[in-house]
Amino acid sequence: MLFAEAAATTASTSTYTSFDIYVLIFTLVIAIAVIRQVISPKRNLFALGFASVALIVFILMDVVMIKGW
Repeated sequence: MLFAEAAATTASTSTYTSFDIYVLIFTLVIAIAVIRQVISPKRNLFALGFASVALIVFILMDVVMIKGW
């Protein structure tokens, strides 16, 4: 019984760190860069592709990070 209560309390611990805020800010900065490249009349396709891949990776990382909170 004691071990079951200890296991239940350790399963509900949060993985939130102060670095999570920086990850969310970086995601916003990358999203702004992608939007600016899309609406620009003179597009840099390499920058647009690189930023799009980075945005996808950061969004997936944000989803996994927020699920751990």
